[in-house]
Amino acid sequence: MKFIIQLLITIVVCFILQSFLPWWTMAVGAFTVAYLVGNKGFPAFVAGFVAVAILWLGMAFYIDALTHSILTEKINRLLPLNAFVATLIVGGLVGGFASLTGALMKSR
Repeated sequence: MKFIIQLLITIVVCFILQSFLPWWTMAVGAFTVAYLVGNKGFPAFVAGFVAVAILWLGMAFYIDALTHSILTEKINRLLPLNAFVATLIVGGLVGGFASLTGALMKSR
């Protein structure tokens, strides 16, 4: 149950933070939520990873639809990896490690 609570609250908090502040503030949000919820290490990492990955993937699809795939096509030509997959991995890792750090700080 803590996993789902952390997942949903992380998505909402990170969306609000990223609407007004730079992209890296989602790490602060994921850290804070994991600290307050109090999951153990691995579940906290997975919840942060999945929450931020879903958020960033949704935001990437939204921006891609607004701009008619201009930037996505250019990124896909440059990188051997799809732009959406790269976004999902980078955002997920930052959110996951921030959540893991918050959970480990709580256990201390």
